[in-house]
Amino acid sequence: MSSDLSHLDSVGNARMVDVGDKPSTARTAIAEGRVTMKPSTLDLIRAGSLKKGDVIATARIAGVMAAKRTSELIPLCHPIALSKIDVDIQLSSDADPYVHITAEARTVGQTGVEMEALTAVSVAALTIYDMAKAVDREMRIEGIRLLSKTGGIHGDYRANDAEMRR
Repeated sequence: MSSDLSHLDSVGNARMVDVGDKPSTARTAIAEGRVTMKPSTLDLIRAGSLKKGDVIATARIAGVMAAKRTSELIPLCHPIALSKIDVDIQLSSDADPYVHITAEARTVGQTGVEMEALTAVSVAALTIYDMAKAVDREMRIEGIRLLSKTGGIHGDYRANDAEMRR
């Protein structure tokens, strides 16, 4: 059984990819996502009035912590020594209420950091949901995706419609 999926062996069994012979290169990845909500929920976040505390600071820290533990959460990911993980959280206007999250991960290594950036965004979004769910259970986590990556044998990638905010 032949597969283009690197995490499957010749007969279709899941496996961790051997990166031992790959050269170490500088690698980056940027991911994004958003949490949509009621205008009143965004107002509470903006004012810092939710009972659980500072939503933005807590979500930022949660995203950083999650990126550092990606290999413990995603079964076939390699542990990576991150040289940078930055989680940026921006509040939208009241007319279109959402919280936008971007994460940038960097390393010098034999495998990429896409999963670390995506994990950071995902956990930051889940943290925002958790902290605001008492006032808005209709929030939606949406649009989590890779915006760009650099480094590695597959070359650079940039989403066609990516509006780079960095």
